Amino acid sequence: MMAFADEPQPVAQVGNTTYMSVQDAIGHTSMKNNTVTLLTDTTESVTVTSPKVVRGITLELNGHALNASNTTAITVPANMQLTITGSGTVVGGDNPAIDCRGALQIQGGNFTSNTTLMRFAETNGTSAEASISAGTFTAPTLIGMLDDAEHLGYVSIRGGEYHGAIPAGLDTLVLMGGSFSTTENLTPYLADMVGLIPNGDDGMFDISELAISSDYPTVALEQGSTLQNLTSDSLLDLTRTKLNGISDYRLVADAEQLQALNKQIELALQAVAKRKAFDAVSQTVTITATRNAETTDGGADPQFRTSGHDEASTQVTVNIKSIAKPEEPDKPNEPGKPAEPKQPDMPRTGSAVQALAVISLLLVIASAICAYATVHLQSSRLHN
Repeated sequence: MMAFADEPQPVAQVGNTTYMSVQDAIGHTSMKNNTVTLLTDTTESVTVTSPKVVRGITLELNGHALNASNTTAITVPANMQLTITGSGTVVGGDNPAIDCRGALQIQGGNFTSNTTLMRFAETNGTSAEASISAGTFTAPTLIGMLDDAEHLGYVSIRGGEYHGAIPAGLDTLVLMGGSFSTTENLTPYLADMVGLIPNGDDGMFDISELAISSDYPTVALEQGSTLQNLTSDSLLDLTRTKLNGISDYRLVADAEQLQALNKQIELALQAVAKRKAFDAVSQTVTITATRNAETTDGGADPQFRTSGHDEASTQVTVNIKSIAKPEEPDKPNEPGKPAEPKQPDMPRTGSAVQALAVISLLLVIASAICAYATVHLQSSRLHN
């Protein structure tokens, strides 16, 4: 009995036609149909070399895996365009998953490698352009340059999930979105108005718009321990004002407004010391995000953001409560002299005054009656 090997199955499709390799399918794309769809998992390293009339193709992973064979899994030459979509996987293994000298768009998929995941190149004649909006990317080093590259090219990350390191010095990399497993080296690549916020659920750091938030944008100071001069840092602590996790920015309070606030605090302190009254006042202080730039001597120099339209700032308000003039204390009695007894307070109400008038009238009438009776009694005795 003879055993027959399973017939090879097609691995890719263009239009209604299937092909035994992804590379063959790429070679049969056309301007009318330039989408290559994976039909099964395959092990193959491919180069985007479509017919001359086709300048770009779309690779639909279709839930399957493209595993590198002996070199980079996918190579995009200069002057070629590749768009990757779908939910499948591109596995570089010990090789990169993607080498790009042309144009690349990644709109989905899972990309892995044991080395640098994606490499780009800008030379005298060509420049890579890449835009990554979705997908999961896992490797020791996520992005790097090809050996002959003078620069990275123009690479922007607009979304996706990234597990691994992005090295420093990739001059034209821009981070506009996405979630990252580490913040190391990321800060220089952040676009204007974006920052990093820790995601407590999975330990990742999400990119979002640069923002300043205050837990207590309005606070009140009153006589006691809180009534004291404030520094920029102590004002931030008092209002719990913070920036969304960008390491090379810091928050600075407006110096003139802070000085005006401290002047009012000083006046309030003087009122307390002199036992005088102090009317309530309010002072608004602007807090701005400033960039820490290194100076030529290696020191740190806070510089305001160079783009005026994207300057991030907020305002907090400090109210100093009024302070009442304290009452004068009672004077102590002189030594050896007893205190004079206090006279009972006379009633002041209208009904009490009327009662006193009636009593006085009755006393007058009683006196008159007594006088009349005395005179009458004396007269009777004389007649007798």
